[in-house]
Amino acid sequence: MKYVLSVSEINKYIKEVISRDLILSNLWVKGEISNYKYHYSGHMYFTIKDETSVLKCVMFKSHASLLRFQPENGMKVMIKGYVSVFERDGQYQLYAEEMQPDGIGALHLAYEQLKNRLEKEGLFDARYKKRIPYLPQSIGVVTSSTGAVIRDILNVLNRRFSNFQLKLYPVAVQGELAARQIAKAIKRLNEEKNVDVIIVARGGGSLEELWAFNEEIVARSIFESEIPVISAVGHETDFTIADFVADLRAPTPSAAAELVLPEKVALRNGLESLRIRLRNSLIKTLDMNRARLKRVQNSTVFRQPYDRVYQERMQLDVLNKYLIRSLKVRSEKERANLAMLVGKLDALSPLTVLARGYSIIKSKGTGNIVKTVENVKLGDQLELSVSDGRISCSVSSVEKGKVYGQR
Repeated sequence: MKYVLSVSEINKYIKEVISRDLILSNLWVKGEISNYKYHYSGHMYFTIKDETSVLKCVMFKSHASLLRFQPENGMKVMIKGYVSVFERDGQYQLYAEEMQPDGIGALHLAYEQLKNRLEKEGLFDARYKKRIPYLPQSIGVVTSSTGAVIRDILNVLNRRFSNFQLKLYPVAVQGELAARQIAKAIKRLNEEKNVDVIIVARGGGSLEELWAFNEEIVARSIFESEIPVISAVGHETDFTIADFVADLRAPTPSAAAELVLPEKVALRNGLESLRIRLRNSLIKTLDMNRARLKRVQNSTVFRQPYDRVYQERMQLDVLNKYLIRSLKVRSEKERANLAMLVGKLDALSPLTVLARGYSIIKSKGTGNIVKTVENVKLGDQLELSVSDGRISCSVSSVEKGKVYGQR
């Protein structure tokens, strides 16, 4: 009977065969990422594919942590690693050690990914930008202490405005430690609160050399700074993440020094110009007020101050005359009206009727006026009021009929 192998022995043998292959032990593979999964342990599991095939891949944390960009499904990449067999499942896979985007640099891709993410979070929004103080008394500079940048900044500041204090916080501006040192410097200056503005500066260089200023830790330290931050990294054409987050971007470190402090000569000239304008304005105002005073002094009010009083007095006399005349006319009119009313009242008075020969008859018993024969009876005592007195009498007869002279 032939020798029979176990499954484990077969998988182990195949793994040894593949491991001895020089091509499979160190190769580059390109393809499109799919089924990407990031494990909580830090490992990455995915497959890469082309038009006809797929290849399982794994990238362990020790290599994945060194990636500058974040892999995504659909991303075309080139992967360096080796092919081996996972004995438990009996399948071969690519163990990735390096990864680069296919057709675009890894750093450039990482730059774009971080820039887009921070922009969505609002770290670039203008509403968070702080105003740069006009004349800061103390300036903090975060840069290398040995480079030409700090010398350029000092030369410009001394030439423009010598009355300043500069506090240098030396850091590495490239390399693995640079980003953490820059972020720590910004945080430290905020804790000490002994500067009015911070300049984060570095000279020009390649994308790799400027990469510390594209790190997320530096971007967030600038955004969280309570002190205004000016970013002056590279040349005018270089743009870093720090430039977008900073409160103000300067194209070069020297330009940052020009932006942070005005030129003293220009300030003096400006003050002198303002002084001359103020003096001319005061002279012009005094001349205008003198002319106004002269016009007032030559006016009628000052030459004949009582003329207006006399005019008003005469006008008052005229109005008084009109008032008296109006009162007289009104009084005569009211007298005429009163006489007319008195005449009407006198015509209706009972005394006038009595004077014409008429009398008023009242019953002594009831005091009522007798208007008809039905109001009296034989023997009633009556009182007659005439124009010159009263007459008492009694009723001796009552005759109902026509009054004398009535037809």
